[in-house]
Amino acid sequence: MSREVQIAKTVLWSMLTVALLGVTALFVIDRADRSRQTLPVIDPVPAFQFTERNGEPFGLDDFAGKISLVDFIFTNCQGPCPVMGANMAMLYRFYEHSPSVQFVSISVDPARDSLNVLQAYARSLGVDDNRWKFLNGPLPAVKKLSEDGFHLAADQLPMGHSTRFVLVDQKAQIRAYYDGNDLIDFDKLHEDIRNLAGEKPAPVSRNDY
Repeated sequence: MSREVQIAKTVLWSMLTVALLGVTALFVIDRADRSRQTLPVIDPVPAFQFTERNGEPFGLDDFAGKISLVDFIFTNCQGPCPVMGANMAMLYRFYEHSPSVQFVSISVDPARDSLNVLQAYARSLGVDDNRWKFLNGPLPAVKKLSEDGFHLAADQLPMGHSTRFVLVDQKAQIRAYYDGNDLIDFDKLHEDIRNLAGEKPAPVSRNDY
């Protein structure tokens, strides 16, 4: 092989290497830029107080200092709820070593979803600690919280509940929504949780229920 050909090949490989490094750098910079993006504050969660499956009250103050993922479900649902439950359970296990991340499922069928029923439902999903809350409250209050508080559909409950997961920050502010039936959305969810983990938490002070 002539020296000229060898030099030409070396130059070509160098150019390809630089191009690949450039693409890689752009990818890394893009991810870094996106990771620094601040999620919008959509609305504060309004004051409320329901009962957790263990009999303890759960309300607005229990969001303070925690990153929370909230959904509305009912245990007898034969439609989207099984998929939602499986997806939430997957996330619950994924964050098992992250005590600052909690999960909150609110029943839209409180007459049938007694605390004992919610306990059994939690066990069926593999819940073995208090990082995942299952709440029971009066139906009118649940409907109001869904529609007015979280801006989710709550028409003709229990069947007409929303299938969205809601991300709430450490200040009890709604920051994002995700399709609870779509795993593709969860890549963004993980990134958003990392972003919120880097934000400075502040106390919640809306005890007007």
